[in-house]
Amino acid sequence: MDPSGFLLSTYSVFTDAAGIAGNLFAIVLFVSPIPTFRRIIRNKSTEQFSGLPYIYGLLNCLICLWYGMPIVSPGIIPVATVNSIGAVFQLTYLTIFIINADKAKQVKMLGLLLAVFAIFGIIAFASVKLFQPPNRQIFVGYLSVISLISMFASPLFVINLVIKTKSVEFMPFYLSLATFLMSLSFFAYGMFKCDPFISVPNGIGTGLGIIQLVMYYYYSNAHGRGSREPLLVSYV
Repeated sequence: MDPSGFLLSTYSVFTDAAGIAGNLFAIVLFVSPIPTFRRIIRNKSTEQFSGLPYIYGLLNCLICLWYGMPIVSPGIIPVATVNSIGAVFQLTYLTIFIINADKAKQVKMLGLLLAVFAIFGIIAFASVKLFQPPNRQIFVGYLSVISLISMFASPLFVINLVIKTKSVEFMPFYLSLATFLMSLSFFAYGMFKCDPFISVPNGIGTGLGIIQLVMYYYYSNAHGRGSREPLLVSYV
């Protein structure tokens, strides 16, 4: 067997494996808000929960989905698939939220939802009409990096909360682990694909994931596991 062919085949297998793993771990994150929405449906009220994380989550998924489309970035289908799944989850959560919200919240959330679709429409239209490959990929890539790095502000908030409370009740272990594994998988995928628009933000996410796991280990051992109730918010 040709050694170069074997290496190329092995490289392709590892690349595909990283992309598939990233998709699987991302799905764990996408389903994490389900307890929140079970409670909303059961109580027929959004209570004090905010719909903004899901608005931003939808916009982030749409931008990254567009980046992964062949018309923008050929050959990175796992990025498109994971974000299409994420967009469906976020839209489902928002639909449930709007149905069960009071009138004022409904109007606000519907307005924000329309704004998300308008922003995404403008991005998609501008990228096709104003840019040709590879500049189209660069334009959408920068937008996806900004979106993803902004998304990692959520773990920073949780890390700060853990330090202040000296409790891991606001940082469920399996959610932190899934965040780390997803970021690590897509960091590896981005490296294999030589795509900094994937590897850089997920490299940051991997670092934050390591910090969360180290802090979980430290505070759960030093101060106990804290509350038995998980935090009913979304990282996505």
